[in-house]
Amino acid sequence: MNFIRFYLCLVRQIQPLFANIMFKKIIITTFILLVSQAIYAQKAKPTPVVQPQTLDEKIQNEIKNFSGKVWIYAKNLDTGKDYSLRGDEQVRTASTIKLPIMAEVFRQVADGKMKWTDEIVLTKEKKQGGSGILFEFSDNTKIDLKTALNLMIVVSDNTATNLLLDKVTADSVNDFMDALGLRQTRSMRKIGGGGDSKAGAETQNKLFGIGASSPKDMVKLLEMLERGEVVSRQASVEMINILKRQQFKDGIGRGLPDSVPSASKSGALDRLRADVGIIYTRRGRIAMAITTDDMLEVTYTQENPGLHLIWKLSQILQEGLGK
Repeated sequence: MNFIRFYLCLVRQIQPLFANIMFKKIIITTFILLVSQAIYAQKAKPTPVVQPQTLDEKIQNEIKNFSGKVWIYAKNLDTGKDYSLRGDEQVRTASTIKLPIMAEVFRQVADGKMKWTDEIVLTKEKKQGGSGILFEFSDNTKIDLKTALNLMIVVSDNTATNLLLDKVTADSVNDFMDALGLRQTRSMRKIGGGGDSKAGAETQNKLFGIGASSPKDMVKLLEMLERGEVVSRQASVEMINILKRQQFKDGIGRGLPDSVPSASKSGALDRLRADVGIIYTRRGRIAMAITTDDMLEVTYTQENPGLHLIWKLSQILQEGLGK
């Protein structure tokens, strides 16, 4: 404020020379402006530098208001950069267990135990409600093995899943997962009951329903498929192509442009939504597995809170893990 004192002193010295009213008005106006600028200069603080949010901060901010639990594992298959939120924990799979079942079917075909042209008779007793279309087919309709497998993945057909488990067994699925090093992934039983595996018969596994896995296991399986390491390179490529034709894209595949393919398998129960897949972005192939469970709201729409969250998280993961 020293310059204000100097200004007042100067005014007192020259005021007798300019005693008119106009001069007084100019002096007062100038004084007010000087005081205002001095006060503002004292109060003004430097603008804080806003640090960019980390990937984990963005994830935590997105899930903070979600009424339920969330499990995530994601990896850029080109750079190796990954992200995990309880990614090693076992979760209920719902229909994402159909991905390991598909792998075992391919293995048994490759081993000559079955053929893609093998006939399956769709009896009334073998029909299973829920997702899919085979439930609507006439009794005793005949389909081949390959058709059943395509329907299991592309439209998540529950009847087709059970027909395939009758052929390969849940225990064989689990044995193959063990051979791949995926020891947290377990097919427990057929949809609706029956065909229990050894793991499914264990009391502690009853709450998992038809299957259990961890997000990290699922991403590892996707990565092995992408590298051509499941059954054979040709089989792996074919399985990825079937996953690309999967029709339920309301989770990690929602809103993607035609130039960005995705290969995925989703799953849904009343209080659960899950999605596992690879998004082929220009900044890398981002494999991810996301499960939301224990939701308070039960709704089968695109805007289901868990489904909507999976979509938002997939966008954050694409951005955060891209090279």
